[in-house]
Amino acid sequence: MKPVASGAVPGADGLVNDDVERLIAASTISVPREHANPYCFAPPIAPHIAAQQAGVTITLDRIERSFRALAALAEVVVVEGAGGFRVPLGADTDSAHMATRLALPVVLVVGLRLGCLNHALLTAESILARGLRLAGWVANHIDPAMAAVEDNVRTLEALITAPLIARIAHSSAPDPAAIAAALGAGNSL
Repeated sequence: MKPVASGAVPGADGLVNDDVERLIAASTISVPREHANPYCFAPPIAPHIAAQQAGVTITLDRIERSFRALAALAEVVVVEGAGGFRVPLGADTDSAHMATRLALPVVLVVGLRLGCLNHALLTAESILARGLRLAGWVANHIDPAMAAVEDNVRTLEALITAPLIARIAHSSAPDPAAIAAALGAGNSL
């Protein structure tokens, strides 16, 4: 499930977002698109701005109804965020409110680049402060020229109170299927 997606193009049945399409393709069951992705917007901008431009109000009630419908059909529902743990979804709600409302364990994806230590530690603190379970974190090597990568990863391993689940190597042309296969086999990339 990707409750809110921005950066979509027109398709045969409405707007199509690459992340949503990958999630649907990876699912072991067929689910209604409106539950897999209750809110989809064309411009690749922050969700609350895209919603405002479209004249739409993102509500946690609608997201929760979709989540519950999916949970009734599947053993596990993976919920992918959009833009980060605290990205605004509207004037008075954000992704953190959504995770709290759905009582979801959180996997933190850390983009390894300059400034990632502060960003990751503040995000982990924010997750835990809401009483959510930080299930683990992923080191995503987005800057191939980052200095002291291993030192940064070791620092995060020491300071984040959840396990490092995987390391994703930098790639100028990532192949989502290969990444998923490698992670499914318990490997880091």
